[in-house]
Amino acid sequence: MTSKSLSGPAAIAALPRNRLLGEFSLWSADLANMERDLKRIEAYADLHHIDVADARFTPGFLFFPDLVARIARLTAKPIHVHLMVEAEIVEAQTRQFIEAGADLVTIHTENGEAGLRAVRLARELGAEAGVVLRLETPVAAIVPFLAEVAFVTLLGTSIGVKGQSLSEQACPRLIEARALIRKAGREADIILAADGGIRHET
Repeated sequence: MTSKSLSGPAAIAALPRNRLLGEFSLWSADLANMERDLKRIEAYADLHHIDVADARFTPGFLFFPDLVARIARLTAKPIHVHLMVEAEIVEAQTRQFIEAGADLVTIHTENGEAGLRAVRLARELGAEAGVVLRLETPVAAIVPFLAEVAFVTLLGTSIGVKGQSLSEQACPRLIEARALIRKAGREADIILAADGGIRHET
């Protein structure tokens, strides 16, 4: 069992701000050898990324609280849970995954008011909160969330499908998001992340 020196908002606040961060998706692991793969990347990861999908907001199902609880016992790195779920369950899922050990929960802007409530709930429960944007959603949708989050993630591929190439829209959207974060006066407080299609050539 590995113990964490920091958790929740403190763990996210302690992430380096002077370089690119390495966030490894455990969806890319050998699922029959998850513990082995977790140990293999531990030295290189700044945080571990766990996708959660309900097969309604996305094409398929992904991962569950018991897995997060197990991973939390194996790593000293922060755990980021990306909730790709419908609005009617996002608050319940936020609670379940924080109780399982998530340090950061990111919630989709497309969840609307329920998403904002889930962001506030995450912080009330002692975790950090972030917001995520689907590729087809206007970047300005992050604005209502900016005062309350520490992480903004933009998908660079269609949601919930592995192996896609990075969209040509991805980089301009990141530039637009950075400008909105700066305009909100949160540039020093928010980490901007790209999710999907990240390979050596990108």
